Formats: sequence, C-alpha cells, structure tokens
Amino acid sequence: MTVIAGGPHVSYCVEEALQHVDSVVIGEAEETWPQLLRDVQSGILNSTYKGTPSVMLGVPTPRYDLLERGFLVPQVLQATRGCPFTCSFCSVPNFNPGFRVRPIGEVIRDIEESHFRFWWQNKIVWFWDDNLLVRRVWAKQLLRELAGLNRWWLTQVSIDIVKDTELLDLMQRSGCIGIFLGIESLDDRDLRSVGKFQNHADQYCEAIARLHDRGICVMAGFISGFDDQRPETIIATADRLNEMGVDVPFLSILTPFRGTPLYAQLLSSDRILMDRDWPHYNGYNVAFHPAQMSPEELLDAHRGLWRRAFGPKAVSERIQRGSRQLNRGAKWLSFTMNSFYGLKRLTGNIPALAPLTNVGVIDHQKIIVPSDEFLDGAVLESAGQLL
Repeated sequence: MTVIAGGPHVSYCVEEALQHVDSVVIGEAEETWPQLLRDVQSGILNSTYKGTPSVMLGVPTPRYDLLERGFLVPQVLQATRGCPFTCSFCSVPNFNPGFRVRPIGEVIRDIEESHFRFWWQNKIVWFWDDNLLVRRVWAKQLLRELAGLNRWWLTQVSIDIVKDTELLDLMQRSGCIGIFLGIESLDDRDLRSVGKFQNHADQYCEAIARLHDRGICVMAGFISGFDDQRPETIIATADRLNEMGVDVPFLSILTPFRGTPLYAQLLSSDRILMDRDWPHYNGYNVAFHPAQMSPEELLDAHRGLWRRAFGPKAVSERIQRGSRQLNRGAKWLSFTMNSFYGLKRLTGNIPALAPLTNVGVIDHQKIIVPSDEFLDGAVLESAGQLL
C-alpha cells in the first residue's frame, strides 16, 4: 500500500515523516494532488510534492459516506481558508497563507447534498474554518443563504465580529448555535506577547453578552503558560470563566508547534525541552521552560485549572445558565459538551500525561520553519478575486 502524508506536521518535519511514509505533500495539497495521482498510476511517485495555496474553486463535496458511523457530528466542511491575524503560537498564517473563500453556491451544495443516518447529523453543520466570518460582505451573503436551509451551525471566529450588529442578527437567523473564540488569556500583557492584538480582555464580558443576546453558545479557548503567569493565577482562571459567561471552556497549555514564530523564539532562547518527544506537543503537556515556574508546576497548574473548571458545581452552573439564555441548538451543544467534560472529571479521566522517554527524541536541527516557501503570488492573486 502506498502511503501519502500531508498537513502542518509533516510539512515541517519532512525527513522524519519520510521514515514512515512513501511521499509527503508540503503545504496545501489540492493543486498538486492530481499530479501526485498520475505519478502513482505511472509508478514514478516522488518522495515530496510542494503544494501551493488553493484558489478554493471547484472543491468537490466531501465523501462523508466513507466516514465511520461513530462520529456524532459528521458534516464538517471548510468554506474559507486562512486567517488575517498572526498570533505567534499559530501555524495557520504560514501553512495557509492569505485568506481565501469558496464560492457560496459550492458551500451550499455541500450542505444540501449530504445525507446522514440520524436527524441531528443532518441538522448540524460544523464549519472547520479558522476564521469563517472575516470577509463581511461574503459572510453575510453566506448566512442569508444558510437561513433558508433550516440547519444549525457552529464555527470558529475572531472576537471582533461582535461589533457588527447586522452580522450578529444574520448569525441568529441562519441557525448559529455555537461560536468558538480564541480568548487565550484574561491579561492583555499575555495577548500582546503572542501578537493577539485583536483581543482586549476588558471587552470579553460585553462580547459574550452580545452573542448570548442572540442565543448563541460561546465556546472559548484559554492557554496556560504565558511568561508572566504563575501557578496560582492559572488555577484562579477557572472561577473567572463562569463569571464572564463562557458556556464551554477549552483549556490548553502553550505549545511551540512547528512552523510558528513561538517555536523559533523558544528554540533560539534555549527554552525548548530537548528531552520531550511528540506526545508533549498535543496542547495538554509541557514542551518548553516556562518563565516563572518549572515545567512540572505548569503541568500541575493546568490540571488544577482543568479539574476546577469541569467540577460538578462549575458544570452545573454553566448548563443551568445556558438553559435560560441559549437557543434550542445551543442548549444542546452546551449540555452535551459540559456533560462530556464533567463526566471525564468525575471519573478521573483527565488529560493524559505524555511519557518521559528518550525513544524517538526530536532532532530540532532538522525541523524547518518556512517563511515564504508555501507562498505563490500568482495563486494568491487569483484567490484574491474571490474575496
């Protein structure tokens, strides 16, 4: 069997990946995939293929029928690609440069032509985009089209959407049940340190309230491990989450993923933990030296935060609040996700500890952090015509 690998990890760790697969696609795959398939048929497969940013035209409807039946929400699709922001811990600006949108008609086609076993699987659409609503004119037209489909949908966006009342109203009318916001920290110093200038901590409560006014469930990501944090400030975040009105918290540890400015910064300052293998790069373990505590203290603080945030009292409070102010689909989302994490907490199923082992230790000297090698001016210019 011929095995092809793609995605951010193997794009930045090509030599390592080629020890396990026959070929690696570096960057986005759509534009180079037809040539790769022809080479497979001809028996002349190259070890690497260098992709270019896709113009997102003519993308076929996903083969959902190939998925295993165990997926609760199988209808996952992309309507856009990229993000205009440049947070230093994120590989998206490098791996998916620019911001591109698909033709709205093709997005609607993907939703209408998909059929699943259970009613909720046909009802819920999960846009797996990094920042779906960036292009306001395009986004508003998409939501007008969605409004006629009688679906529930959720996605990830940047917090600045709450400044656009027309957009919020269209989100409500089109069936939005959940929005993921990368809040990351309740301290503006932390936000500035990673280039997240679009966030302002003193505006979080108002932003969440505006989404709640439309009955939308607010899922929010928080990161532990910023340079000015101490263990006690991390754990105390749990109580502030509920005070702000967050419906479902997602709690991770700052992780220097390949292809990010954060990785380059920590590597150059000798703060990468060289004895930590890939299991430490899952967002729930520590792969670097924190500034104000030990790696072990950061790990313990995160686990303390996780336990408190998903304790019975906190979970019950969020579910009860959601039952009063969220729309029907958003109530289902809040109840399902809080119950899931609450049950994990009650049964002691906390995020797993990565093993400390010298087997397969990463060779950081062979990891590339590309800058412009995924960029192609002509492709991005074409993509710009769709914006």
